[in-house]
Amino acid sequence: MTSTTPVDSSPLLLNVRNATVQVTPEQFDQLCRDNPDLRLELTKAGELIVMPPTGGQTGAQNFELIVEVGLWNRQTQLGRAFDSSTGYDFTALEGGKLSPDVSWIASPRLEGVDLTGFIPIVPDFVAELRSPSDAIDRLRAKMQEYRRLGVRLGLLINSQDRQVELYRPQEDVVVLDAPQVVDCSEVMPGFLLPMARLWI
Repeated sequence: MTSTTPVDSSPLLLNVRNATVQVTPEQFDQLCRDNPDLRLELTKAGELIVMPPTGGQTGAQNFELIVEVGLWNRQTQLGRAFDSSTGYDFTALEGGKLSPDVSWIASPRLEGVDLTGFIPIVPDFVAELRSPSDAIDRLRAKMQEYRRLGVRLGLLINSQDRQVELYRPQEDVVVLDAPQVVDCSEVMPGFLLPMARLWI
């Protein structure tokens, strides 16, 4: 009678907090296919970023942000809005593969674009909401990358400090202190983002 050794089916844990993991775009795509429940990003330098789930407060704030963008978009029907599960492929622009918390693209720019995988064009608008575990320097570097790529308006919402940083191509960053409303109509006509529900 043959005996078999039981197989340990417990999950492997990968701690990359204190390590830099380099992967190719192809390896990154395979990691995403093999780990569909993970939120992963790839920087333009090929560094893998694993993003943990947010806490309840940040999750609620993200939801409010998505609702505001989604309602405006539904009313105007000027484009398509996307949540934080959406990946963008900027490798053709010497960039990485990133996932903003919220993004929006005007309808004319979506004609003929395949949306089944990573979106291969630069969004018109992105917003990143800082969670308590996010290092502000890392988020600012990400926003600068969006600006380099040509995102027309990027918002970094720093709820801990009650600030919103506005990023536009070839312009200085504008910092708003405790705004009640952020006017995004330069890119999204008529869209005024109320901030009351986004502050901690």
